[in-house]
Amino acid sequence: MASVTGIDFVALQVRDLAVSATFYREQLKLEPAPDSPPNAVVFQTKPIPFAVRVPAIDLDASPRLGWGVALWFQCENADSLCAAMQAQGVPIVQPPSDGPFGRMFAFADPDGYVITMHGSRG
Repeated sequence: MASVTGIDFVALQVRDLAVSATFYREQLKLEPAPDSPPNAVVFQTKPIPFAVRVPAIDLDASPRLGWGVALWFQCENADSLCAAMQAQGVPIVQPPSDGPFGRMFAFADPDGYVITMHGSRG
């Protein structure tokens, strides 16, 4: 019998690939992978690759992108990353607080996807 072993790849469909790729490179310091499929930018995140890609659907037909999906990234220092992003004008949806995986905060990306960042527990 076939079985699922876990998530292997995560991609967000975005309105402007260049704007979103720049946002994730500059704000989260993600490094693009040497090779990406056409119409996408894959980043070298571990253990699961993350990408932004051109949409396969009409994004403007949805009132809120990503509604019901929680996407979390781990970072080294949630407080300092939040302060740096806030200084660059990135909308902070939830200020830093202690959460189930350590210090955490949430921000909105250029398409309005809400992303949660968290540090290590401890």
